[in-house]
Amino acid sequence: MKKIVILGSGAGGTMAAAHLRKHLSVNEWKITIVDNDEEHHYQPGWLFIPFGIYNRDDCVKPKRDFIPKGVEFLLDEVVGINPDQNYAETKANGKLPYDILIVATGCDIAPGEVEGLEEWKADPEGNEHTIFSLDGALALFKRLKRFEKGKLVFNIAEMPHKCPVVPMEFVFLADWYFREAGVRDNVEIELVTPNTGIFTKPIATKVLSKTAEEKNILVKPNFDLAEVDTVGKRLVSPSGETADYDIMVSTMPNLGADFIDESGLGDGMGYLLTDHHTLKSVKYDNIYAVGDASNVPTSKAGSVAHYQAELVTENILREIDGLTPKDSFDGHSTCFIVSGYDKAFLFDFNYKTEPLPGKYPFPAIGPFDLVGESHMNYWGKMMFKWVYWNLLLTGKELPLEPQMSMAGKFWPKFDK
Repeated sequence: MKKIVILGSGAGGTMAAAHLRKHLSVNEWKITIVDNDEEHHYQPGWLFIPFGIYNRDDCVKPKRDFIPKGVEFLLDEVVGINPDQNYAETKANGKLPYDILIVATGCDIAPGEVEGLEEWKADPEGNEHTIFSLDGALALFKRLKRFEKGKLVFNIAEMPHKCPVVPMEFVFLADWYFREAGVRDNVEIELVTPNTGIFTKPIATKVLSKTAEEKNILVKPNFDLAEVDTVGKRLVSPSGETADYDIMVSTMPNLGADFIDESGLGDGMGYLLTDHHTLKSVKYDNIYAVGDASNVPTSKAGSVAHYQAELVTENILREIDGLTPKDSFDGHSTCFIVSGYDKAFLFDFNYKTEPLPGKYPFPAIGPFDLVGESHMNYWGKMMFKWVYWNLLLTGKELPLEPQMSMAGKFWPKFDK
């Protein structure tokens, strides 16, 4: 019997297992998922916890509930990969031989990469926070309830980080949250980013910058973080530029798994060196990447993991049938950006094409507006939690193409 081993049972690994199990005979192919955590986290939900919109139960479920029937789940820690001898090594089960390996180990925050950030703890009494962990989001919920005056800074510590639209969503929601609490006039909100603007795509930057200005949210661009002075409550750049805060929320630096680099497969940051279009390892033909574990230059977001899982499945099935894999992954990402007051934007883009106006997912019909802000987009975002738990993780077919479509999109005309 041939073996597929999947390292990681987050969104990407679970979806890949579900798709593959539907197409491969259990008598011919054994599929094994390895993970050292029993809990599956709906990571997009962490954003909403500090504002009291979601709670822990909205975002956490047992992983075993989503492991497809006919797929083996090993609760174990991966410590290495031997790509020459085709096995992954785990702490408890030892060597796991594979014919095909899928790396879906994701990435995690690494506060120790920046001086001062390593002092961060999920402390409701503290001034340094993150929403890129469940404990961090829960602690920030308690901290924001008592924050009525001062300066709130959201800092992008380093690129890449999980879901690049989250910083904008956070500051927009913070504006709504403090206005609802009646203290917005006493709270200054600032986004401090190493990017040249509020976002990395020109059209999206223009739209989101206007929204930030209307909401009286400051943006400090071109700020590379070198140090966090937790005593003086300020961010410090390599040139000595500073940004003061009373509460600082950080993306934190993000890194992949150490064993990927130690196995000679990584880029130095724990991300698998991955062909940008086939999603195969650039070094070994029988290793694929899904989700945040790869070094492809696109969003580390759930929609990307979904599109990648479908394409990786297709390529593995093609190779099993003796065909060459398709080089068709285009970096497709679809992101809702909550803007407060039950409204949201929606961006659909890929490696080469930035977000353009139009309708999604059906041209001219929608029901969602691309680039534009609408209530329907917001409810699409909120509906996504149900879609995630009930459809995506179980491998259900959705009317969403892995490749980005230009149908129904157009180049906008902005007033000067």
